[in-house]
Amino acid sequence: MFMIQITVPVPDVTIYKQKDPELSHIYGFTDFIQIPRDKAGIFMFYNDKDELLFVGKARKLRPRIKKHFEDTVSDIKEHREEVAKIEVSLVEDPVHREIYETYIINEYKAKYNVDKALYK
Repeated sequence: MFMIQITVPVPDVTIYKQKDPELSHIYGFTDFIQIPRDKAGIFMFYNDKDELLFVGKARKLRPRIKKHFEDTVSDIKEHREEVAKIEVSLVEDPVHREIYETYIINEYKAKYNVDKALYK
């Protein structure tokens, strides 16, 4: 039997929700500037217990992540307050992004990913 071995990329950027942010913020996050605007990759949202809430991928990371906190159709729109940490891994290859996203969703049972969840 042949097994595929997938190693999840180490995050390139991690930002945390601030308790009482003094700066302009979106749901407590003030450090979106650390996330590259024009780089591709995968992102993971965690709660304060370090449970994986949501995994996504994007060709342009910062705008895509911010969109999850602003639009009305995001899978996490009812759960934005839960997000306490965002991890970002830069992954330029679109096939690799797709594989990592699907693998992480299912291996770590992301709570709010519904489309690619094979474990339900």
